[in-house]
Amino acid sequence: MATESTKPLFACQPELVALCETLVDVMFCAKDRDGTYVEVNSAFVRRTGKTSKRDVIGALAHELFIEELAERYEEQDGEVFATGKPLNDQLEVIRRTNGELGWYLTTKLPVRSQDSGAVIGLVSLSRDLRRPSSETITFDGLQAVVDHVRAHIDSPVRVSDLAAIADCTETQLERRMRKVFGVTPTQYVVRVRVETAAAMLRDTSEPIASIATLCGFYDQPDFTRRFARLTNETPAQFRAAAISNVPPSSAGRK
Repeated sequence: MATESTKPLFACQPELVALCETLVDVMFCAKDRDGTYVEVNSAFVRRTGKTSKRDVIGALAHELFIEELAERYEEQDGEVFATGKPLNDQLEVIRRTNGELGWYLTTKLPVRSQDSGAVIGLVSLSRDLRRPSSETITFDGLQAVVDHVRAHIDSPVRVSDLAAIADCTETQLERRMRKVFGVTPTQYVVRVRVETAAAMLRDTSEPIASIATLCGFYDQPDFTRRFARLTNETPAQFRAAAISNVPPSSAGRK
């Protein structure tokens, strides 16, 4: 059973948590060097499926999330601890109560001891990526890019080809994509593949292996692994929940 910790990571933690409570669609958490959650905001608690911070603070990732997600979070944490550098803009997804997918970008920052400078933990923010309007997409010259990705979802999509379609350099394309969608071109392709797969899982009886191929994944195991790491559910679990109208399983940020 998770128990609440009172050990602060840094002096301004109470003020930071209070600030994060006021943010809309932003999930916050802090971990110590052992991977234990030492602070979270209410949005994070909701995404774990728990009812109270006391159920989350003091827990480890594998006590709150499925194996694929827990392993991903531990890999991310390990990179921050090993390098002492931030981990920026990691693309992630949740399934909302209406079955639609919500996309987030997660950033993790190391927390250092004021005395020794050693990394003693990390803080993480995940922000909701709103879907842009069709007018915005057209205004920024990205409609042809969007159409190309959707038309070629079952085959490799190269950033250089997308840049040529948009009549710009790859650097310019990345700036436009970040401005409109909040993600890089490569992240956008992943987003479309996963969204298309989720819709097919929810709305058709197509075999999972066929969906993997139709959505551009290498094979069914690759599809299952990548889908689960993003959504907190395997394709089979996602389909079963959609059919039975079961609310999404625990799906939090790290």
